Amino acid sequence: MNLRWLRAGELLAAAGAVLAIVSLFEPWYEGPSGTLDAWDTFGPAVVLLLAAICAALALVVTTVTERTTAVPVAVGVWCVLLALIGLIATVVRALELPDHATTRCAGVWLALAGTVLMLAGAFLALRDERPSRYEPTAPEPQPEP
Repeated sequence: MNLRWLRAGELLAAAGAVLAIVSLFEPWYEGPSGTLDAWDTFGPAVVLLLAAICAALALVVTTVTERTTAVPVAVGVWCVLLALIGLIATVVRALELPDHATTRCAGVWLALAGTVLMLAGAFLALRDERPSRYEPTAPEPQPEP
């Protein structure tokens, strides 16, 4: 496990995942019946947000633990897809007001910022330009025939 393999993309994805996790426990809406958090209005959007969070965390974990870049790149591709779906679901949740809610609270905006950061981080992580972990081999020159 080597934390210096984390680049800007993985760090952005991790920050987005942390913001999205925090948003799940903050109030999302306020209405006549009080405040509602993500768990009170649990639906497909929250499940998609959780999938995006898991993908972003998997991107960070595979980047730190894998010896090759194949697995982190594959996880990065899935993270882009799931973060995009999570972003769309979060935008829909930000636009609608469930259960006669009158105001949006901090949780919605944290989730929106988190999904944007996860998507941006996954895009940056796909640009795999880290140096190799092993010294490149120099092949022996072939004799001229």
